Amino acid sequence: MAFSSFIPEVWSARLLEHLDKVHVYAGLMNRDYEGDIRAFGDTVHINQVGNITISDYTGQDISDPEELSGTMQDLVIDRAKYFNFQIKDVDNAQSNPKLVDAAMQRASYGMNDVIDQYLASLLVAGVASGHTIGTDASPITPTSANAYDYLVDLGVKLNEANVPMLGRWVVIPPWYHGLLLKDPRFVGNGTGYNQAILQGGLVGEAAGFQIHLSNNVPNTSGSKFKVIAGTNAAGAYAEQLVELEAYRLEHNFSDAIKGLHVYGAKVIQPTALAMMTCNKA
Repeated sequence: MAFSSFIPEVWSARLLEHLDKVHVYAGLMNRDYEGDIRAFGDTVHINQVGNITISDYTGQDISDPEELSGTMQDLVIDRAKYFNFQIKDVDNAQSNPKLVDAAMQRASYGMNDVIDQYLASLLVAGVASGHTIGTDASPITPTSANAYDYLVDLGVKLNEANVPMLGRWVVIPPWYHGLLLKDPRFVGNGTGYNQAILQGGLVGEAAGFQIHLSNNVPNTSGSKFKVIAGTNAAGAYAEQLVELEAYRLEHNFSDAIKGLHVYGAKVIQPTALAMMTCNKA
């Protein structure tokens, strides 16, 4: 059997490394619960602590300690995708790091595209009422003169909800980035477009946000783009490559590699999100 020494750790490490590089929306969510999943259908319990009372101290005995309150939310690993490709000789392939890297890079890019589209739609559906600018019926049409100002307005929505300033992000489509580049108030981070994509889409900072670029910003036939802003406290995401194996093709002289990737996500703090619906001019 040609893949007698198949090493799944080598292949899975390369896949996960490339996924981390190309994720945009997944990279902007809470990933703390990733180690708690083992298979499709697993449930992760997320406990959110409620507010704690702050009282005046007068020098007298203080009151009895209050019990922590909070809410429990379930993150269900309810999504599963697989890949399955053939290769002439697995043993020879894994002795060639460039070939392993190329194969898993292509698998991760395809997987990432599906996942980020799903997460973008999930975030759109989870935005709290009143945290929106523009609607499907009356979308905003930004220009180079005011695209920056609309980012400021998104920040105001978050400020009014007491969302911390630290770690704020916004995801924009390429055409919106083009408008920002024409505004001297926008300060880029000096990276080129291709490098930015490899680094999770980060293209600069402005209006209190880290600005990320993605072609997966939800839209309807090239209009009504849903520009989402928030912090990673808004949503939780967990993924795991749970199966990876090589096998011999029955009707061919090639080996094949198949993998099963499971994931789940949930908006846990809708008020930590704000959204703008906008059209390209």
